[in-house]
Amino acid sequence: MTPNPKPIVFSCSRIFRFPDPEKDPKEYAEEMKRLYTLVWKDSEGVFPIGYVPLSVLQALDNTPESIRGPMEVDHEARTILLFQGPATEEERTKLVGQLTAYWRQNQTFRILKGWRDELWPVYGRNGDLLFSIERVAMGLFGNARFGVHMVAFVRQRDDRSRYDFRIWVPRRAANKSTYPGMLDNTVAGGLMTNEDPFECIIREADEEASLPGDFMRAQVREIGTITYIYITDERAGGEPGLIYPECQWLYDLELPADGSITPRPKDGEVESFSLRTVEEIQEQLAQGLWKPNCALVMLDFFARHGILTPENEPHYHELQRRTHRFIPLPGPHWPHWKHASS
Repeated sequence: MTPNPKPIVFSCSRIFRFPDPEKDPKEYAEEMKRLYTLVWKDSEGVFPIGYVPLSVLQALDNTPESIRGPMEVDHEARTILLFQGPATEEERTKLVGQLTAYWRQNQTFRILKGWRDELWPVYGRNGDLLFSIERVAMGLFGNARFGVHMVAFVRQRDDRSRYDFRIWVPRRAANKSTYPGMLDNTVAGGLMTNEDPFECIIREADEEASLPGDFMRAQVREIGTITYIYITDERAGGEPGLIYPECQWLYDLELPADGSITPRPKDGEVESFSLRTVEEIQEQLAQGLWKPNCALVMLDFFARHGILTPENEPHYHELQRRTHRFIPLPGPHWPHWKHASS
């Protein structure tokens, strides 16, 4: 295969450029000049739970304390302590909802126009749920986000390709508030509070692609996770420059070559599905037609299936570094998290 660095340059360098504080300390310090760290305090001390742009800090300053609750800002350490007042997770979730609804009503941030009425979790360091937050508002606080992505393929020879499988690629609906009309993984979605990743992929496969639940449960394979941090641009449906630290559970699904089971649009999230060769997808990636984090998932799929290797891809090791980076915000991506929460 001829080396083709364009897709990885697009996916890793342009969007996934949030610096690693250990490997790129100068770049990290420069990036943090426009951010404050949202922190949480427990019996063991203070730890980070998000990254807050200066525009969000300004909005917090301009919001009555009766709406947002008490706030402590350390301008020297560049930290924000927020939402700690209520004693229970339920009360804290209510407080966060009150603040974000206030901003939505006052049109403080464009991203809140895409309000979904879905609650996503924010975790403490020991696996405890601190509070839940409307999914589109989560980006304003830079909290860790968790989701699932699945690539569905068929084993099929094609004279146009040197590989013996083709991949089902959806096009996102043109009216979606985020990345409209871009290409995506076959099925993808975010984990709502208290939702199991496997159950999430089963639900999303039905809602987005009309794939039968019994078939999914029998055939889908969990691969593992990828972790990354990307910085939004205008295509994300709101303010550019928001920080999205994410952990995604990955799944592969081989579908029957006879076409007896194929993905079909159902809930309006997807405009259409098409069966594509590896080479066609590589060209689409090079042209920047894929939603950025979905491009990263597809590149990981290519690496796992031997299509991208250190020998034919000059950015191979950079891809591995960017898709398996340490995220310092708590959640189930932490190796000890399940043990700590049990």
